[in-house]
Amino acid sequence: IVSQGAIMPKMTNATAKAELGRATWRFLHTMTLRFPEKPTQSDRETLLRFMNDFSRLYPCGECAEHFQQLLKELPPQTASRMNAALWLCAAHNKVNERLGKPEFPCDKLDETYDCGCGDDT
Repeated sequence: IVSQGAIMPKMTNATAKAELGRATWRFLHTMTLRFPEKPTQSDRETLLRFMNDFSRLYPCGECAEHFQQLLKELPPQTASRMNAALWLCAAHNKVNERLGKPEFPCDKLDETYDCGCGDDT
């Protein structure tokens, strides 16, 4: 999926890096939990392109490189909202494992990342 490397340099401010990481996971989990239950082929391709582009543009270059490797090992699943959400949770847990953080319970996604948006598009 990823054909080129990260664009951004290494991020040296640990506090900013951690804050960015938390905000990023909230954004990505909310996005996959709002992804269509029955996505069109175009929707699926858009999510794949987004993840590819995101892995190059992420402001922390070192993190972007790790995410690119993760995308190669665990390609995004886009067949449905549930596939996308569970794929991202598995990816998040791979990152948590690498960082020595506890595993996130994937059955708690809805309650943890509920945006209060409803299902209307």
